[in-house]
Amino acid sequence: MSVRESVAPPHDGGVPPRRRRPTETPPFPAVSGGFGGVSRPSPFAALPVRVALPLAVIGGLLFALSFPSPGWWFLAYPAVACLLLAAMGQGWRRAAWIGYIGGVAFWVPAISWAGRYLGPVPWLALALFEAAMFALGSVAIALAYRWVARVVTSTGGRVWGLPAVIAALWTGREWFSGSWPYGGFAWGRVGLSQSDSPFAHLAAYIGVLGVSFVVVYCVAVVVSLGLVVPTVPGGSVRLPVRVATAGLLVAAVLAVPAWPTATDGTIRVESVQGNGPAGYFDNAAPGEVLESQVTATDVSAKGVDLVVWPEGSAEFDPRAQPVIASALDSVVQSVGAPIVAGAITQTSSGVLHNTSFVWTADGWQSSYDKKRPVPFGEYVPDRWFFSKLAPSLIGLLQRDYTPGTKPNVLSVAGVKAGIAICFDIVDDGLTRDMARGGAQVILAQTNNADFSGTDENLQQLEIARMRAIETGRSLVNISTVGASQVIDPTGRTIDRVPEYTASSMITDVPLGTSTTPATVASGLIALVLSLGGLLVLLACAPWSRRRA
Repeated sequence: MSVRESVAPPHDGGVPPRRRRPTETPPFPAVSGGFGGVSRPSPFAALPVRVALPLAVIGGLLFALSFPSPGWWFLAYPAVACLLLAAMGQGWRRAAWIGYIGGVAFWVPAISWAGRYLGPVPWLALALFEAAMFALGSVAIALAYRWVARVVTSTGGRVWGLPAVIAALWTGREWFSGSWPYGGFAWGRVGLSQSDSPFAHLAAYIGVLGVSFVVVYCVAVVVSLGLVVPTVPGGSVRLPVRVATAGLLVAAVLAVPAWPTATDGTIRVESVQGNGPAGYFDNAAPGEVLESQVTATDVSAKGVDLVVWPEGSAEFDPRAQPVIASALDSVVQSVGAPIVAGAITQTSSGVLHNTSFVWTADGWQSSYDKKRPVPFGEYVPDRWFFSKLAPSLIGLLQRDYTPGTKPNVLSVAGVKAGIAICFDIVDDGLTRDMARGGAQVILAQTNNADFSGTDENLQQLEIARMRAIETGRSLVNISTVGASQVIDPTGRTIDRVPEYTASSMITDVPLGTSTTPATVASGLIALVLSLGGLLVLLACAPWSRRRA
């Protein structure tokens, strides 16, 4: 018998204890730095599935409630906290499932409007696909709490540094899902839930994705404070220190002043909500939507500089339809101002565009063709493939719009107007293009008739509000059926008409002249945050540290 065997301690059951192989490390090794030099376990240990899974569901539901309606923006904070805690420390497979379930709990109620006319299949397909993006982000966050926490062992690093990585990864997931596939779906960002919150003004500095980063960072810091700040001798918790630190962080963020938006003069705009049968499945007679717009226009209004109608309001190309041209001429002559309207246009080669155009007393002047038609709404990508999966649904979408190439800034009534057609307003790049193109005001023309009775129009309106703040420009959000509002550069509503009401707004709209930091650098900020978070995560990966 060897000496090692002769002195081995006894053990229960006669089964020798398992020896750890030299290469094995526990998933969360003890970390030095406790009181008296005593090692303490990592504070970011994974919660049991029976706790993490309900926490993810609660987080997803709270997140959905932060968007209209009811639009309780403050619920985004506990929602993010729940989702972070649920993912924290989990293995990647478990984190993926937990994140996916949390994503389903968010997306299914948040975009229930997607099933208004086409039924549950497209609604659930979109929700489940976007939930997979949530799962991807959940994996990255879970790994960050495992890998980065092993490298960053100081209390300060874990309270202030690790949350920055977490927030960057969350922002990167939002950027990725808003970009891919088919141009992405940029709905459901944390920043977009904050249009009425004290954080909204930050959009002028860092853009919508930057607001997402700040909110998630603040929440992650609070979570770390609750887990990392050590206990004092005797076991009592330094609660005042945690509360004071969290309060100082939030106060520091809120102390950032609103960007000083500059305006130079106003333009009197008549924005017309016709409340016509503009839905894809409304089976309106030709000219019925046009007639509703003409009827709702106050032709006796005085001093109007510009008339704005919604998306698709003229129905078809007035250059090819004399009846439509005559109706537009009548409005222009009666009001004494040009009109910006929308129509389906077709090139000589048969290419269809969703177009916004300027019509004056001299007829057609200029136009913008929508650059980002909505996949499965305005065109079907890879139609051959999806027709095999859901032939009856795909068959309902008979026309395919082609992306335009023209600038989205038009000269009209002596000013430069940025044009956003419906879901254009959620696109980061198109928003920057308007501001960089010299737009003094943004005209957001939309048709929400396909989503009547849902929250889609309210959610889109809040996105428009964030874009007004981000660009420092007044924004006229004019819909066929509502919600239609005029929003000033600070995000304040200065005029509105009730939903599902045929009426118009006659508003003196301030013209913006300042350049916000977001219009210059928000794209770069989002890229740096996304790539930075990913690179830090990979640098802290176990295989990277072994090579080092």
